[in-house]
Amino acid sequence: MSSSYISSNVQTLKPSGIRKFFDLASKMDNVISLGVGEPDFVTPWNVIEASYHSLEQGYTAYTANAGLLELREEISIYLNDKFHVTYHPETQVLVTVGASQAIDLALRAVLDPLDEVIVVEPCFVSYAPTVNLAGGKAVTVQAKPENEFKILPSEVEAAITEKTKAIIICSPNNPTGTVLNKEELTAIAEVVKKHDLLVISDEIYAELAYDERATSIAAVEDMIDRTILVSGFSKAFAMTGWRLGYVTGPKEIIQAMTKIHQYTMMCAPTMAQHGALEALRNGNESVLEMKVSYRQRRNFVVDALNDMGLSCHLPGGAFYVFPSIKETGMNSEEFAERLLEEQRVAVVPGHVFGESGEGHIRCSYATSMKQLDESMKRLRKFVEKYTD
Repeated sequence: MSSSYISSNVQTLKPSGIRKFFDLASKMDNVISLGVGEPDFVTPWNVIEASYHSLEQGYTAYTANAGLLELREEISIYLNDKFHVTYHPETQVLVTVGASQAIDLALRAVLDPLDEVIVVEPCFVSYAPTVNLAGGKAVTVQAKPENEFKILPSEVEAAITEKTKAIIICSPNNPTGTVLNKEELTAIAEVVKKHDLLVISDEIYAELAYDERATSIAAVEDMIDRTILVSGFSKAFAMTGWRLGYVTGPKEIIQAMTKIHQYTMMCAPTMAQHGALEALRNGNESVLEMKVSYRQRRNFVVDALNDMGLSCHLPGGAFYVFPSIKETGMNSEEFAERLLEEQRVAVVPGHVFGESGEGHIRCSYATSMKQLDESMKRLRKFVEKYTD
């Protein structure tokens, strides 16, 4: 069939740079993957059991478009307890098919053609493409390595035009692990309020903050009515394959998003919603156990990387490190390809996360200590070869 039938918007859409290395690695033997952005833990058994039980009880029909009210109530309680933000469960909470769908819905609900959205890079690879698919224009602002990839308010303000409608931020960040504290978020919030913008705040890694408790920008004074808070169960509760997220925000925006959700998805999977209900009610102990393990792995990997000469800041959250590979003289694509070919270690080249990611690689430490130890040995051998 002719490609003339395909939307020009989609034709110009680049495939995910992350998938390229997953596909290459899948065809090789003895590969250690540090590329996968998901927990290596199995979903806690009590969550799985709750989902099984819901099926046994006959809960196999659609839920309300916005999700089980009982789950939305628990989400509201959870956000209030953890991050001191208050949302009405009936009108300000929407359960989605993963956090990615929540971001897509938010952008489609608020953007008119050619509205601009500031995307802070390095960032998750879907942000800019999703803005473009929603008819908007992504304007990238580069967070810099010398600031540990923390965006400065002045850099945000310099990118604002009369067409700017929103900014997307992610803290803890994928791919850098950087966490913005309350003071830093407050400074960004001042710029947002000054220019009457919205914030789409991706907080999917908020539970995985290791050195200080994560802060939501929605909790900053006068920000709750201009923040669309996106989160979910994939990362903290090891529920990636369950595809369950949620979004909260001003009533009018959540209602607009729900209208789109009605026509495109109907509702999130019922059995996954019952599992998520159990995760919120009785999953805290499992989350804490995973956090302790991630923190140990983070410290090990950061020490190993710096010791072999790959400069790496200590990330405050998520489960990624973002070391510089500039000392090798290779760009990030070449480094990742050669590392995979020569040492069978899969990482993600930094450039796929934005221009300021070039000269870096993303390594996930969401794998066993045994695998991390072996991968660091292989990486050291590779680095020594190209820096002697």
